[in-house]
Amino acid sequence: MEERYYTIGMAGHIDHGKTTLTKALTNVETDRLKEEKERGISIELGYAPLNLEMGVAISIVDVPGHERFVRQMIAGVAGIDLVVLVVAADEGIMPQTEEHLEILQFLGVEHCIVAISKIDRVDEIMLELVMDDVKERLSETIFRDAPYVALDSLSGTGIDELKQTILTKLKAIDFRDAYGSFRLPIDQVFSVQGQGTVVRGTVYEGVVQKSSQLRLLPEGISVKARQIQVHHEERQQARAGQRTAINLGGMDQTAVKRGDVLVDSEHFLVTDTIDIALQVIGRKFAPLKQRTAVRLHVGTSEVMGKIVFFDRNELTQTPNEVLCQIRLEEKIVVRRGDRFVLRRPSPVETIGGGWVIQPNGGKYRFGEETIEMLRHHQQGTPKDLVVDALSKYLLLDEKSLMQHTSLNENTLAEILEQGVESDSWLEIPRQGYSLTKTFIKIKDELFDRLQQYHEDFSMRMGMSKAELLQSVSISYPKPLLEFSLNLLVEQNELKRFEQFVALPLFNPHLPQKWRVRMEQVISSLEQDAFQAKKWQDYFLGTPLPKMEIAELTAHLIGSNQVYRLREDTLIHHTAFDDALNQLRHQTDTCFDLKQAKEVLDLSRKYMIPFLELLDELHYTKRSEDQRYWTEDKR
Repeated sequence: MEERYYTIGMAGHIDHGKTTLTKALTNVETDRLKEEKERGISIELGYAPLNLEMGVAISIVDVPGHERFVRQMIAGVAGIDLVVLVVAADEGIMPQTEEHLEILQFLGVEHCIVAISKIDRVDEIMLELVMDDVKERLSETIFRDAPYVALDSLSGTGIDELKQTILTKLKAIDFRDAYGSFRLPIDQVFSVQGQGTVVRGTVYEGVVQKSSQLRLLPEGISVKARQIQVHHEERQQARAGQRTAINLGGMDQTAVKRGDVLVDSEHFLVTDTIDIALQVIGRKFAPLKQRTAVRLHVGTSEVMGKIVFFDRNELTQTPNEVLCQIRLEEKIVVRRGDRFVLRRPSPVETIGGGWVIQPNGGKYRFGEETIEMLRHHQQGTPKDLVVDALSKYLLLDEKSLMQHTSLNENTLAEILEQGVESDSWLEIPRQGYSLTKTFIKIKDELFDRLQQYHEDFSMRMGMSKAELLQSVSISYPKPLLEFSLNLLVEQNELKRFEQFVALPLFNPHLPQKWRVRMEQVISSLEQDAFQAKKWQDYFLGTPLPKMEIAELTAHLIGSNQVYRLREDTLIHHTAFDDALNQLRHQTDTCFDLKQAKEVLDLSRKYMIPFLELLDELHYTKRSEDQRYWTEDKR
């Protein structure tokens, strides 16, 4: 049977008995600091193992209840599976109880047990009144169906019942998935003499092994898990849901702080701008104006930032979720779906909480269009998240997709496979993935560029590949363009020869505007045969622009319709072909200049360039005074 790991949080007002109850359950004193013992309150987070049944490993987090220590409370509650809400029978619901309830719901804690403590101090009527009061308060919350246990931690009354209730409740909860990348938000940092820096926290995701190479974010420092402990017992590994302490070899304590995150992969995104879905508290608070300074608590991080609205300039009490953005002063590590609490720094008060829609937010315009975009991201399925990321970044590998979608490896791999099979996106070898619609858009743009190019330069074989890709490179990553072009050629939707690319049905031709004039020039050249004039002379008196003359020249030479006899003289291919055939049939395997003159009856002015042209085109090969026909041209 696979061992199951859970973390329970003790929450409630100061002096309602959380620490005493924790000791009654675990026999561990969680108030360890001298100041905590002297003042009788919890300042830092306290932890203890609760052993109830084989195969179920439980950690209890005793979070501070005093208002001044709410930030530690938020760090402790982040990552718990079940909360035990402690309410003293002689006081009932108190202000800190109210705030803890709000924070618990904002952080997405769904499972609760209500422990009515100190029942030895009240009679049955008072106990019943307190229970009714708590039930009424919880009736409008997610904890409305929470079980209740009346107890006294000092005498032990109700402790066994609470243990059984905890066990029953936990067995109905899906324990954390240990698969995927490891993530540990750090809530405590300390040094052990002779061993170095130790960090502690609740494993959010994955598994960490002893001696694993890890990364400390947001700084990106490489560290090693030299030793792993779970409740002071050395272990080979720690899994999702467990409280663990990790000794970081070679790490200076000053380089680590609460809020840093240990990970084992590069799949986690470091960001300073997050899009959020915010639910405000249920009571009135001072309006929060546009770009007001706020304090964000997410995981174990506590970071200052500014709140940015896109549909209002001021936030007041509202039952509706508000889609907005936090621009932070420091980098943090979050994934989509992470829960947060938002507090005003001065005067200190909780404003609300919610979850991260997009961990890598951008700069958006004020207005309904942005709200619609955020709402789409908020409601998106895993496939929608992949589509949104690929729509924004065009080409992403799996690592980047995990960062931008916050999907784990298994889910992402399944989504990517389904998307390729359904032609939603294309897999680009060694590069990543791109939407099929992006490929179609690239195809359309390439076709448009080529169509226009063919119209502007109808006599050219096509557009050079480099020029074609450069014309659209500002909009698309180069690897994606290369892949798209190669795929279009492979699918015969484009044709390529040497460095040129053309539409499949295109063939070089004379431009309609100058066609008649150009045909007249070509005809004159053909008639003149080996008595051709200088090439520029054929254009005297014609309206052909210099650019068109240059284009025509390149077209005729490139398509072998003419040959360059001398630098300033061209001959038509019919004259060349006739002379070539005569010479072939009336000479043996070799010939000299005299024999060629006898066959063709050409003056030296034309004969020498013609024979040199035969050499250049590899019809013949010269050796001293003789020219030999090459076998492949014979």
